[in-house]
Amino acid sequence: MTAETPLLEVTDLVRHYDLPREKLFGPPPTVKALNGVSFSVQPGRSMGIVGESGSGKSTIARLVMALDRPTSGRVRLEGRDLHALPRQELRAARRDVQMVFQDPYGSLDPRQTVARIVAEPLEALAETSRAEQRQRASESLAAVGLRTSDLDKYPHEFSGGQRQRIAIARALITRPKLIVADEPVSALDVSVQAQVLNLMQDLQQQFGISYLLISHDLAVVNHLCDEVCVLHRGLVVERGTPQHLFAHAEHPYTQALLAAVPRAEPPIVS
Repeated sequence: MTAETPLLEVTDLVRHYDLPREKLFGPPPTVKALNGVSFSVQPGRSMGIVGESGSGKSTIARLVMALDRPTSGRVRLEGRDLHALPRQELRAARRDVQMVFQDPYGSLDPRQTVARIVAEPLEALAETSRAEQRQRASESLAAVGLRTSDLDKYPHEFSGGQRQRIAIARALITRPKLIVADEPVSALDVSVQAQVLNLMQDLQQQFGISYLLISHDLAVVNHLCDEVCVLHRGLVVERGTPQHLFAHAEHPYTQALLAAVPRAEPPIVS
């Protein structure tokens, strides 16, 4: 793969869902979650997908992870159409793309130790011994600022920010080329959000990871992403660098998202 070849290429992605029939002989109603979305992510770069709830952001995440199939369109990872791969090849391809979910507690099994949770992707690939899995889990924890002694603890023993670090360590353990992060800081306190975003930025520089960051918050995307797609009703209505969109947003929907970004007001001097 050359430097000019996208790591991830999404082309004319469409996903429609049929709902239960409202009438016995009528056609089922359809929800058009995505209506022809295209974008690409270069190696070592980050793309933000921004929009309100219901805009289709999480549908993109599921399709990129091959957890759902598109109605039409393609998702290529290093030139491979993920949805056309045989099961075994898709299983192997999952080494290169991992996911961090919104709720750090809900995505971690409370009955499992941190060692088992972090090593879960390696166990699914069935290519390493238990001893090697534990060693790799220890290395992943160290990369996110946690200790080897945390391996035998359980999720409830950690704060929200620490739990999200555990989730990131789990995503890191296969040394992926792409991490899909679906609202990775929205469930955290504001003070902790910056810490997690800074960690993700440091890991990108250290390991050359690309991120596909799903968010409703342009301020979060501005912190981490090189480019942004603004999604509205399943369509990309505007795209560009975060700096350009903050300064020169053209679409009314983008302008409305920017208006919702909290800003610190200077004190009023009498």
